Amino acid sequence: MNKNKSNSQIKILSKVMRYISRYKIWLTVTLVMAVLVTAFTLYIPILVGRAIDNIIEPGNVAFDNIFRILLTVGISVGITSLAQWLMNMINNKIACEVVRDMREEAFRKIQKLPFSYLDTHPEGETVSRIITDVDVLSDGLLLGFTQLFTGVLTIIGTLLFMFYINIWITLVVVIMTPLSLVAASFIAKKTYAMFHEQSETRAEQTALINEAINGQKTVQAFGQEENILSKFDEINGRLEKSTLKATFFSSLTNPVTRFVNALVYAAVALAGAFAAVGGSITVGGLSCFLSYANQYTKPFNEISGVIAELQNALACAERIFSLIEEDPEIPDSKNALTHVPYGDIEFRDVDFSYVPDRPLITDCNFTVKPGQRVAIVGKTGCGKTTLINLLMRFYDVRSGEIRMGGTDIRNITRQALREHVGMVLQETWLKSGSVRENILMAKPDASEEEMISAAKQAHAHGFIKRLPNGYDTVIGAASLSEGQRQLLCITRLMLAPPPVLILDEATSSIDTRTEIKIQSAFARLMEGRTSFIVAHRLSTIQNADLILVMDKGCIIEKGTHSELVRKGGVYASLSSAMGG
Repeated sequence: MNKNKSNSQIKILSKVMRYISRYKIWLTVTLVMAVLVTAFTLYIPILVGRAIDNIIEPGNVAFDNIFRILLTVGISVGITSLAQWLMNMINNKIACEVVRDMREEAFRKIQKLPFSYLDTHPEGETVSRIITDVDVLSDGLLLGFTQLFTGVLTIIGTLLFMFYINIWITLVVVIMTPLSLVAASFIAKKTYAMFHEQSETRAEQTALINEAINGQKTVQAFGQEENILSKFDEINGRLEKSTLKATFFSSLTNPVTRFVNALVYAAVALAGAFAAVGGSITVGGLSCFLSYANQYTKPFNEISGVIAELQNALACAERIFSLIEEDPEIPDSKNALTHVPYGDIEFRDVDFSYVPDRPLITDCNFTVKPGQRVAIVGKTGCGKTTLINLLMRFYDVRSGEIRMGGTDIRNITRQALREHVGMVLQETWLKSGSVRENILMAKPDASEEEMISAAKQAHAHGFIKRLPNGYDTVIGAASLSEGQRQLLCITRLMLAPPPVLILDEATSSIDTRTEIKIQSAFARLMEGRTSFIVAHRLSTIQNADLILVMDKGCIIEKGTHSELVRKGGVYASLSSAMGG
């Protein structure tokens, strides 16, 4: 199990390194700075040792030599500080660039993910991966760059210098070093699993908060505040426990390694004192050696801290990569058409299910002639919206085929298909930005006159002009009702009406008076266009050229309003219930 974990961490680290390797020049510069910092840091104890050796006895001090040495020390400190500053700046840049690349790639992947992924993963969890987890990874990378390079170089450099000064005292240091490494390694293995659990729980909490904020009105309307609070408290409690455990074990690293390093320092001091008394090392040399011993052990404290932080960073990186590496939406075929052929829309023996063992749409067959209006009716959950999802290729059929102009829509690019079909749904979507920006999404190069004309057709121009800044009002700064938001979505469709229209409860949030006006605008808009209408109101349905009655994923009746009423079947009952 531990071996698998270790292999997993190595794989994740190698993936992170692929992002870092894009910045080889900056990485080279920071390594050069790290070498300079280490070299001058190690050179200073030598200079101090020489200065001490120039204090021979009372009244016999070579002040000229000491002054020159101290001047050199000052210059060395200045160069070290400058190199350290440059290294930190570059490390910050590399970490920020890597984080930017990861976020961009993760966000691009969201645009390519199949709807099945988005349907099965809470929004808050996905947001947590892109924002929180990437931030944690950034902190780990920054700490790693800043301390890991100089730490490793310092350990190697001090060992070489110590071997040069006195091999036997150095052996004391080398023999005791594994104690620190074993302690750090043991703690690191423990903390990875804990940080992974912490990251998962934090994502769960983010998902709940996001869900609660979006549905706050519903929560309060049904008096579910206590239930939501209880659930939040439970997740928050688990997050507290996992965070405390992870923090406790990771915080053990530094004091444990400091204790081991103190033992190393004491052993070196004792061995060095005996060597100085025996004359095998000068007092200045011993001072230099003790400084090196301290510098040698210090990186172990820093590296052990880096390792603990890296465990957290790698746990978050694993979650980020699981999103980035998620299978994307099946790409368009190489020979896919970039335009939609004009002609009938046919559903041929279509079967579909969101979950493999739970069929939803079965043996669906119907044909729609160009310019026809098709109404889809049935009980909630009968498959009306699923039919629309299949037509838009938000999902692909499991078997059978959907044809437009005689061509299977899987052989048409998604972009071409979706440009050919316009939708207004019951659930509105407006992006952050001005009213103008939201309307012009349909046709970015539309003129002011075209935009205003579309708004007037949708009966949205009046309320837009009453907004603080009219068409330049930022959505969010002005509180829009659901009906007004829906009118903006209808305006967007009116601005660039495509050949095929889908109206899924398009006027559900609009008052009756405005709805009557919009229905007449829709009637003009649908002339000459193929239209699919999902509605519960008889006035919307009865003028359709074809009515499809669905139940449990099957089309159980089809025909015109009068034909289906005469049959006296399911539609006749529905029509009667709707006031027909």
